[in-house]
Order: sequence, then structure tokens, then C-alpha cells
Amino acid sequence: MKIKRAFLDTEDGQIHYRIGGEGEPLILLHQNPISSNEYRELMPIFIKEKKLVIAMDFLGFGESDKPPRMYYIEDYAKTVILLLDELGIKKANVLGHHTGAFVAAEVAAVYPERVNKLVLSGIDYFEEEQRKTLYNRFSEAYQIKEDGSHLIERWPVRLSYVDLELNHRCLLDEFKCHGYPPYGPFAIMNYAEKSLERFRLINCKTLILSGTEDIKQLE
Repeated sequence: MKIKRAFLDTEDGQIHYRIGGEGEPLILLHQNPISSNEYRELMPIFIKEKKLVIAMDFLGFGESDKPPRMYYIEDYAKTVILLLDELGIKKANVLGHHTGAFVAAEVAAVYPERVNKLVLSGIDYFEEEQRKTLYNRFSEAYQIKEDGSHLIERWPVRLSYVDLELNHRCLLDEFKCHGYPPYGPFAIMNYAEKSLERFRLINCKTLILSGTEDIKQLE
């Protein structure tokens, strides 16, 4: 059940990923501003179900490099295919959460021959004003303040729906994004308006999951 870590070289930087198990391929795509560490407990469960499980860090997140430009959902979808190609995987099941769900949907829409089944968790639709609010909120949250107050301000954000240990892990990932542009919110902001049109291109079996608590921080 050992999970290994590796890097994929791309023209825009190295992509970090975790991989373990054998069997039907399943790729896990994380939310903003977390990383593949989001699936640390979930990966062993899927591995026990005879799955080859891969969880990647999008460029700009976790241990992956920061991209040389702002990235779009379409760009992230291409990196998923690059990783599948690197691993010699012709077709996989794809599970994405929040930002990862948008990327997973785009992968299924553009590369239908590469996706078997799809799970979209927390794939919310944002109106134009909500998109601007989302982008501005994360732009401000990612600022490094001279007095270090940004460290304290971000601590209570998730405490209403996660425990202390998970909150700490989320913050460690988030702080790697501080001082950089909000890649995830930027990608969603530019994709949301056309997302419904893109979703209509999906023709594989799809399960949609919708939570109620974590999205409240964006209200």
C-alpha cells in the first residue's frame, strides 16, 4: 500500500504527484488552495479497492512549481493528460473537488476518450459578481503582511467544518500560495461563464456531489 511521490517535467515547470496501488486507474484533482495532500487518507482506501491511484499537485500549488503565467482551466486539463501520458495510462476514472472538479469536467469534455467515469465534488456555478468576489477575496488573502497577521487571520476560516489537525494541514498548503497570484480563482473566474456549455460536452457516466458547509466561506 506504499504511496510514492514523483515529479513530471513540463514546459511550465515540474508537477508533483503521488501514486500507489495497482488496477483500474483513478486520478484525484484537488481544490484551491490545497494540494494532493487533500487525498492523503482517501488514497489508501481506493488502493484497497484494487485501484491505481494518482493525486497530482496543480502548477502553482503544493510541491509543484509556480507556472510562468496565469493558468486557465484548459491549461490544467492539459497537464492531467500530460501526466496520464507519462504514466502510460490510456483511460482513467477522474475525481475532482471544487477547482479540481472544474478541471476534471474539462478533461472529460475535451478528452472523452481518456475518461471512463467522472466524479465532480462541489462544482458550484458562480455568477459574474460572485466570480469577482471570489477572485478579490483570495487575492487579498494571499497577501503576506509585514506584521504576520495574515497567519492568524486564515486560521479560523475552515474551523466550522474541519478539525484542528486538518485545518493545520490545509493552512500549510495555503501558505505556499501566499505571495503569488490566485491561480485557482483566476482559472475559475475565466471558466465559470462558459462552464455550463462545457458540461454539455460530457458524455461519460458522472456522479455529482454537493456539500453545504465549505462553500459558506465564499458567501
